[in-house]
Amino acid sequence: MNNTSETEGTGESEFPTKGRLLGLDYGTKRVGIAISTAEQNISSPLDNYTRQSVEQDQKHLQKIISEYQCKGLVVGLPVHMSGDEGQKAKEARRFGDWISQFAGIPVRYWDERYSSATAEEFLMNMNISRNKRKAYLDKLAAQIILQSFLDSPNRDQKPESF
Repeated sequence: MNNTSETEGTGESEFPTKGRLLGLDYGTKRVGIAISTAEQNISSPLDNYTRQSVEQDQKHLQKIISEYQCKGLVVGLPVHMSGDEGQKAKEARRFGDWISQFAGIPVRYWDERYSSATAEEFLMNMNISRNKRKAYLDKLAAQIILQSFLDSPNRDQKPESF
C-alpha cells in the first residue's frame, strides 16, 4: 500500500506519535473500525458500524474516540489502481475531515487498495463461512489499513504524489 497521508481537519500539522489511533474503512452503509495500542505498534479490529444518521454516526464515533482516548484518525482512502482519486476518495476525505472537526483530532488518509481483498482472503483461509465473513470484513479491513500505516517508515512524511 502506498503512503497517501495528509493531515487535515483540525489544521494541525503534526500527527501524534504516541496515543491510540482510530482506523476507519469508510463506506456509505458501513464503517469498519480498528484501534491501535497507545504505543502505535499494533492494531486490532474493533467494530463494524452500520451508518444511520449524521447525529447517530457522530454520537457513536465520538463515544469510541472518547472511550479509547484516541489522539488521531487514519482513514482508508479508496484510490484507483492508477493512483487517481475518484468520487469514493472524495467522500472518504469529507468523512474524515468531518470526524476530525467534531472530535478535535488530526486525520491522515492512507491508501486502502487491496485491504478488503486481503481481509476477504484471510477470512476464507480461516474457513469462515460467507455469512459470518460479513460480520468481520469491514473491521478487519480497517485493521489492515491502520496496521499498514503503523508499519510504514514514511507515515510522518507528506508525499508529493502517489
